[in-house]
Amino acid sequence: MGVWDGEDSNRLPARRRRTRSSAFKLRVRTAALIAFVAALYLTPTVFERDILPDVLPYLPGSNVPVRGVDAADAPLGAPPPSTGSSQYALYSYPDLAQAFVAYDPCRPVHYVVRPDNAPAGTEGLIEEAVAEISAATGLQFVYSGSTAEPPSEGARDPYQPELYGERWAPILITWTNPTEIPALEGAVAGFGGSQIAQRPGKPVVYVAGQAMLDAPDLATTLLFPGGRDQVRAIIVHELAHVVGLDHVDDPNELMYERSVRTSLGDGDRAGLAILGTGQCVPEL
Repeated sequence: MGVWDGEDSNRLPARRRRTRSSAFKLRVRTAALIAFVAALYLTPTVFERDILPDVLPYLPGSNVPVRGVDAADAPLGAPPPSTGSSQYALYSYPDLAQAFVAYDPCRPVHYVVRPDNAPAGTEGLIEEAVAEISAATGLQFVYSGSTAEPPSEGARDPYQPELYGERWAPILITWTNPTEIPALEGAVAGFGGSQIAQRPGKPVVYVAGQAMLDAPDLATTLLFPGGRDQVRAIIVHELAHVVGLDHVDDPNELMYERSVRTSLGDGDRAGLAILGTGQCVPEL
């Protein structure tokens, strides 16, 4: 199975300006950063479809892991019942036949945190945000420790066996700044997105992702009343991007570009529940 970075691998499909409150007098945008990794098969031969994907992980310098790592026979969890709201948006991939892309629910979703630059007072916020996304999707997140891996403004390598072993790289959560990630310059609080992969003839799924948090901006946010809740909401928003949720036009939702909410709305929850029902692909 070969992988490649799609021609839109560096696009920033959405930017979000968060208006905290009139007391803050500061608006910080977040953006969804999506990088694409897809199998390079348009009209695969039998060899490409049935043989090469099984052989490729064992070749020197392979950019994909051995298939089926951590894969269970059934989803590890289930999302809560839908709220019935239609005020959500999932990332669309016009060239794909499937309705949406999600993480494989039959595998744990590993994540790591680079703790460098974390503002004082943010202890526990990432864990709380991850737990909220896990509860809303049914996806089972597993903390795989801290890391020294830096954030990547471009396409991140989704397979890094030297750092994470012979599995897809975990979601990378970092506290960063505009010096390290120039796209955070100005009123941008963070980026979130994931990379996709596909075995020929199987559904496309997310396999790795990252959430980048602008530490200086969020340190300022913490100084205001309710600032800790606002920072948690921004982390939840970015992680919602990571699992596949896009912006909406409804100000009652956390995924609204200028949202002042500090919790998920009914539409957010409906969309996240759908993203917890992705297909299992043990062949990856």
